[in-house]
Amino acid sequence: MEQKPYVIGLDLGGTNSEFGIVDRNAHIVASTRVKTAGHGDVTQYVDDCVAALQPIIEQVGGIDKIHAMGIGAPNGNYYSGSIEFAPNLPWKGKIPLAQMFSERLGIPVRLTNDANAAAMGEMQYGAARGMQNFIMITLGTGVGSGIVVNGQMVLGCDGMAGELGHVIVEKDGRQCGCGRKGCLETYCSATGIARTAREILEKTDKATSLRNIPLDKVDGLAITLAAREGDAVALDIFEYTGRILGEACANFAAFSSPEAFIFFGGLSKADDLIMKPIQKAYDENVLQIYRGKAKMLLSELDGAGAAVLGASALGWEVK
Repeated sequence: MEQKPYVIGLDLGGTNSEFGIVDRNAHIVASTRVKTAGHGDVTQYVDDCVAALQPIIEQVGGIDKIHAMGIGAPNGNYYSGSIEFAPNLPWKGKIPLAQMFSERLGIPVRLTNDANAAAMGEMQYGAARGMQNFIMITLGTGVGSGIVVNGQMVLGCDGMAGELGHVIVEKDGRQCGCGRKGCLETYCSATGIARTAREILEKTDKATSLRNIPLDKVDGLAITLAAREGDAVALDIFEYTGRILGEACANFAAFSSPEAFIFFGGLSKADDLIMKPIQKAYDENVLQIYRGKAKMLLSELDGAGAAVLGASALGWEVK
């Protein structure tokens, strides 16, 4: 049976839920947004999402033109179609979200972890086209990962595999939201790099333009802008962050021997400021048999729509 021309992609974040109707050429032909925050009742949330989707579904010719829907969500389980114990979402426990949307819209719905969705999008539309083995690292509020081995997403026995952001890189290090200490996420996420900046600014008296900003407002963008101006402290922050991430990637290579590491998210927009320290630390620490094999690449998916495209790739999986 021939597939219909469109799928719906949903990037479900802690603040906003971004929807896009996507065609076969990876064009988002229509989009809408619903606030996730404040929706304490998940049934009301789905109702509001369906109401917001109706006009853009009509815009492309109605639900008969929609093949399926894909959702990328924190703590999303591909096997069950549920969101499970997501700390940054308003709903607690296990939420059968794929089933809820499928029943309301009358189309198949697939759901997965948001970083896995990004990896699938990269494989279908971006830098990983044609690749069978790669690791996607998402550098946002947290650190996520999607691992593809022999052309297949690594899901594990329970659908929750691939949480490289919660590999411990510093014993008894920084407190993580997961309850453990020293996770990669606490050093190499947007919040992690801001923590590094605050520690350096509080512990040293080195001259830096970052001191002109209130301490609680020093974020990844401010550090990037300062580093591009040659600010020594901002450059040190990137060196420190990139070294930790490069060392971690050297360890990850031992697991799956990837063709590439692909970086996506806010921090990756710093380009060489972060990528050069990552590459240097990786080269210095990777096992000799893997040396010189994996490429370090930036995502080719366009910023705002990238996560929606990644989620939409799930929809095309439905046969």
